[in-house]
Amino acid sequence: MDNFIVSARKYRPTTFHSVVGQESITSTLKNAVKTQQVAQAFLFCGPRGVGKTTCARIFAKALNCLNLTEDGEPCNECESCRSFNESSSFNVFELDAASNNSVEDIRSLNNQVRIPPQGARYKVYIIDEVHMLSGSAFNAFLKTLEEPPTYAKFIMATTEKHKILATILSRCQVYDFKRIQENDIVRHLQYVAQQEGVVAEEEALRVVAAKADGGLRDALSVFDQLVSFAGRNITYKQTVENLNVLDVDNYFNICNNLFGDDVAPALVLFDEILGKGFDAQHFIAGLASHFRNLLISKNPGTVQLLECSENIKQRLAEQAQRVDKALLLRALDLANQCDFNYKASSNKRLSVELCLMQINYNYIYKKARQSQVRK
Repeated sequence: MDNFIVSARKYRPTTFHSVVGQESITSTLKNAVKTQQVAQAFLFCGPRGVGKTTCARIFAKALNCLNLTEDGEPCNECESCRSFNESSSFNVFELDAASNNSVEDIRSLNNQVRIPPQGARYKVYIIDEVHMLSGSAFNAFLKTLEEPPTYAKFIMATTEKHKILATILSRCQVYDFKRIQENDIVRHLQYVAQQEGVVAEEEALRVVAAKADGGLRDALSVFDQLVSFAGRNITYKQTVENLNVLDVDNYFNICNNLFGDDVAPALVLFDEILGKGFDAQHFIAGLASHFRNLLISKNPGTVQLLECSENIKQRLAEQAQRVDKALLLRALDLANQCDFNYKASSNKRLSVELCLMQINYNYIYKKARQSQVRK
């Protein structure tokens, strides 16, 4: 049996072009390599799984590439690129500051910096989770970072920029990585599914993308989990079942009940949702998001803000047309207030049920007033 390689490693980008969702940063790094205007130190900041360490590795490889492409990409064919890809390069060093955070570790690094590169232009040091360095280690590193040899380049990555000393920040070019957009994650998952021979529904992949919360590595890990569960055919139903995600149909149904003549069906559906083990705050937060999507669907100019499949967009537009805009706005405000006050409530279920009854009351009251006006 072949050794299984997780998708996050198997499809890890090897060029700037293949990095997902960080176009402005990769363009800047490529231009720096092409024009040879490379700073002495870089700090890559951002949430987990958005490409910080990946970009650091590609950048380190490009700095020593012997045959850069016209747009600044590493060739992956020269001796320097091959040795890097095989993890045998003598000029690129990776340090995990989470487990090598003492002053002795940094002193050892400082001693290595004094040795010139072997058969390459630069020695590149990639320091991951740099915020984990101790105060003494930061101070020991400061002098080297302030006046490094011309051949030494430092690329640091962190998820907690606020923990980095100001004296370190002032000596680095700082790049803030953003959370990856849901549409970008879905497109990449579709590519991975195609490569792996997996048939996956778009709505299923959108659930995975939403679950990942902007982190591509998390999305690929969830994708692998779904393949193990469902095999080569991933459906939306299987996805919500395996990930314990609240089906969007629940929100469409409960909205139909809330903007109707009787709140009882909505309360019964809420009870069924709780019976399936879902958290009430998760439900009310999702309901608020659904109201937001309905409001956005009412204006053709804002439909592009929706991150969902075309089928869901159409269903949202149809439901939005049946509900008054003012009622939706009031419902969104009530749901948002319920979510905000949820933790402080001593009777959490009652607070959500009260919110649902208030939304329904607003609909019935407005409908009664409109009927009086017509008379």
